[in-house]
This record gives sequence, structure tokens and C-alpha cells, in this order.
Amino acid sequence: MTVKFILIVEGGRMSEDKTYPMTIEGKEKLEKELEELKAKTRPEVINRIKIARSYGDLSENSEYESAKDEQAFVEGRISTVETMLHNVEIIDNDAVAKDEVSLGRQVTFKELPDEEPETYTIVGQSESDPMNGKISNESPIAAGLLGHKVNEEVDIQLPAGSMKVKILSVE
Repeated sequence: MTVKFILIVEGGRMSEDKTYPMTIEGKEKLEKELEELKAKTRPEVINRIKIARSYGDLSENSEYESAKDEQAFVEGRISTVETMLHNVEIIDNDAVAKDEVSLGRQVTFKELPDEEPETYTIVGQSESDPMNGKISNESPIAAGLLGHKVNEEVDIQLPAGSMKVKILSVE
């Protein structure tokens, strides 16, 4: 899978046009987050700003400053999610062999010679959640496994060296 980057200079600013590979579930999760941000979080922050303004002098109003900071964060997140959804690339595993490691698939492997098996689902960076078994396709382990098949032994380059693993299953 190739991720495209196009840098465009607009009025002295650089912007990125990048595709965001993700599963359908990941896209739906982002759509729900965007809806929550726009329908609930944004109005709550606006209300906090109105209340803080009523306290008077804004130059020493910590509630106002806090609410404005939160508003900037929320608006930034809305913009990021909208960009991701606009440039989403849904992962299509039908074009890849059933026993081949690819995005959206769960892979079980073990470090050789005798380590315990580990199982991860390889997802796009925006869906990455290592604590829940979802690793980014851009991580060293996932990048090393992509394109390989069940029963292959693979040398994976890590920042601290390399490790040899055997792919046990792909689902």
C-alpha cells in the first residue's frame, strides 16, 4: 500500500494532501467522533466561553482563557477529522491473498526461537491503538510483516536492532 503525500504551498503555508488508510469501522468511529465534536462538545465550549465572559475583566479571567484554549483544541480536532474523512482510503482486502499480511488483517506471529505468540490487527495510523491490539501500518513491526505470508520467517528491523519472527496465521 502506498501513501501519497503532496505538499502544496498556499499563501506561504504548506498543507498536506495525504490519504488515510483505514477500515470501515475506523471510518465510522471517526464519523461518530466528528458528530460528537460538532453537536455536543463545540456548543458546550461556546457556552463555557459565554459564562466566563460574564465574569468581567478578560485579562485576568482564567476560566475564559481555559475555555478559549479548549475551543482551539476542539476546532483543530474537527479540522483534522474532517481532513482525514475527506481523504480516507478504505482498506480492501479482497485484492490480497487470504494468507498474506495486509492492512485490516489480524496477524499472529512469534519471535524466534521460543517466544510466546503475539496477535495484532494492522490498521492505518489514524486507527492505531496498541493497547487494544491495533498497530499502525507505519510501525516497524507492521511494516516488516506487510506483504509476507503464513509460515514465512521474517527479519524485522527495529530502532534497537532486529528480530526474527515466524508468521503463524493471518485472518
